[in-house]
Amino acid sequence: MPKQISYTLNNEELRQIEAAMRDDPRAEVVRRATAIHGLHLGHKPEVVAQMVKAGKSTVNTWHRQWRSDGIEGLADQPRSGRPPKVNGTYQAALEAALGQSPADYGYTFAVWTLDRLGEHLQEVTGIRLSIGRLQVWLERLGYVYRRPKRDLRHRQDPQARAEMQVWLEEIKKTPLAEMSSSSLWTKQP
Repeated sequence: MPKQISYTLNNEELRQIEAAMRDDPRAEVVRRATAIHGLHLGHKPEVVAQMVKAGKSTVNTWHRQWRSDGIEGLADQPRSGRPPKVNGTYQAALEAALGQSPADYGYTFAVWTLDRLGEHLQEVTGIRLSIGRLQVWLERLGYVYRRPKRDLRHRQDPQARAEMQVWLEEIKKTPLAEMSSSSLWTKQP
C-alpha cells in the first residue's frame, strides 16, 4: 500500500502559504501556493489539479518542493539553454536607431528597412539577428511598419494648384447625363 501523504499545514506554514497567495508578485508562486492551500483544506490532489489547471503529478511535485524548500521551492527554477542574444545594449541601440533618420548615421537611404536596420545594429552591437527575430523584437517594443507617404506639395506651383482646384470643382458640377455610361471612352465636349 502506498505511503499516505499528509497535506495538513501547521499554523506557521498556513500563514506563509496565505501570505504567498496574497502578496507574492510571482504568478507561478501564487498558483502553486493556492494548490497547496487547496490540499490543506482537504481537497484531493485530482480536484486541486483541476482547480489550478495542472496535472495531479504536478500538484504532488509542487507539494514536495514546498516541503523541501519552502516558498522559494514554488518559484520557477532557472532553465537551461542558450541565453538570448538581445540584451539591454542591443535594445537601446535599436530604439536609438529608430528614433533617428538613417542619414544621421551617414547612410544615403532615407528609410529603415528590416535588412538595413539589422545590418546597422550588427555593426553597432556586434549581434546579428535574423530578419524574423528582429521583427519579433520590434513588435515586442511596440513598433509597427508603415509605408512612407510620398508628398510633392513642396514642389508644386501654388498658383497652378489653385487654378486646377477650381477646374476640378467645375468638372464635379457637370451633369453625368452628358457622359456615356456604356463605355469607358468618352468624347470631349
